[in-house]
Amino acid sequence: MNVTVSHQDGMKFEAKTAKSSFIIDCPEITPVEYFLAGIITCSATDMVLMPKNQDKTVTDLVIDGDVVRNDDHPRKFNTLHLDYKFNSDADDTMASRWVMASLETYCSTINTIRDTTAISYSITHNGKLIKENEKMISGAGTKIDMGEIEACPS
Repeated sequence: MNVTVSHQDGMKFEAKTAKSSFIIDCPEITPVEYFLAGIITCSATDMVLMPKNQDKTVTDLVIDGDVVRNDDHPRKFNTLHLDYKFNSDADDTMASRWVMASLETYCSTINTIRDTTAISYSITHNGKLIKENEKMISGAGTKIDMGEIEACPS
């Protein structure tokens, strides 16, 4: 994958990929907002494709992302909460599995930040809240200190 960004005028930049190009107009939409939109869109595509591959359909999909950033520079994401709302012709268990598969396995953008960002999510499926403020299994936001581990004698 290759992306080239070139300065256009003022605070406008053009991003070119192998497939297309688009204008980034700062400060109308900041690079961090584009980044967050990309993270959410990555998961949204999973939420359309996984059900389709199982002969199911997701409709009315809305994913709201809320980020808290560190106060000090480089102002990395500290926490990310994703609120999934959608309807489908699947049961709540299957709907929950789609979200978990996206978060834990398929969405490369979320998996890129999960070691440094505490990630949580909520799911409203067919109008019913089925998960609320669940923590991503591996999205701890910090490394886990396991302490000293003694080696087995040889």
